[in-house]
Amino acid sequence: MEDTPPQTEKSSAPDDQKPVKKKKKRTAKSYALSLLIKIGVTALLVWILLSFVVGVFVCHDNYAYPMIKDGDLCITYRLDSLRQGDEIIYRYNGVVRVGRIVAQAGDSVDISGDRVNVNGYALAEDTVYPTTKNGATVSFPYKVPENCVFVLNDHRDDPDDSRIYGGIPLESVEGKVVLVMRRRGI
Repeated sequence: MEDTPPQTEKSSAPDDQKPVKKKKKRTAKSYALSLLIKIGVTALLVWILLSFVVGVFVCHDNYAYPMIKDGDLCITYRLDSLRQGDEIIYRYNGVVRVGRIVAQAGDSVDISGDRVNVNGYALAEDTVYPTTKNGATVSFPYKVPENCVFVLNDHRDDPDDSRIYGGIPLESVEGKVVLVMRRRGI
């Protein structure tokens, strides 16, 4: 006789079948709550982005003419280090202004004739803008204080820049202009 394993009784239901749980129906209230959470998280992320990383400004003057004209939209980046030649957005007495950094902390700025000299050397610019001391309230040569930058308008006939204000504190700088969108004629 052959040895055969003992037979066990099998239940009538197969082993792989488990009781099926019914899915709860989502209500309008749960959809609304989910939507509000998503909107809130998105709004928080946009606020953080616009507060600490980028800035959006509309230029309301021609201080940076011809690069930036009245009515242009400027996007700034706040996390980049500032260098000589950068176009920046800054606040002075609560007014948003646009200017170009020509000197940084510790540099000596002198304006003679119609030229700007930084640390004894002529300012290296793609386009030479005649710059005079007319209307300036600071005396030259001017040494830029710590944590400040010396800013000139590209439209140099208007001395409403560091020639009047002196050094612009770094905490007043809103950011470096990285994108200019022309809004005229749209």
